Amino acid sequence: QVQLVESGGGLVQAGGSLRLSCAASGRAFSNYAMGWFRQAPGNEREFVAVILYTGSRTSYADSVKGRFTISRDNAKNTVYLQMNSLKPEDTAVYSCAAYRSPYRISSDPADFSSWGQGTQVTVSS
Repeated sequence: QVQLVESGGGLVQAGGSLRLSCAASGRAFSNYAMGWFRQAPGNEREFVAVILYTGSRTSYADSVKGRFTISRDNAKNTVYLQMNSLKPEDTAVYSCAAYRSPYRISSDPADFSSWGQGTQVTVSS
């Protein structure tokens, strides 16, 4: 099991940028793939991005491709989500999550065994 704590959320104007961080603590960070999800009021939780430990392979939701970048620093046990060109429809609670496989890529929330508490991102128009 790995514990996850997000930070970096806040209020930003449309077209602006935010960088979210997720600090992980646990015994084997290298065994985990890391991802980001978001949930807006009245909507289901949706996949945003995921990154594998091995080879730094990534996958993104179509809605954020070209605007968001996921990265990780294994030495710091931290995963990041750089969000550029933000739109009001990006407003949501963003959560980081982890699953135990560095080689398999997934966007299914059922595969993620550990979740952070979430951080609010609000984009004004």
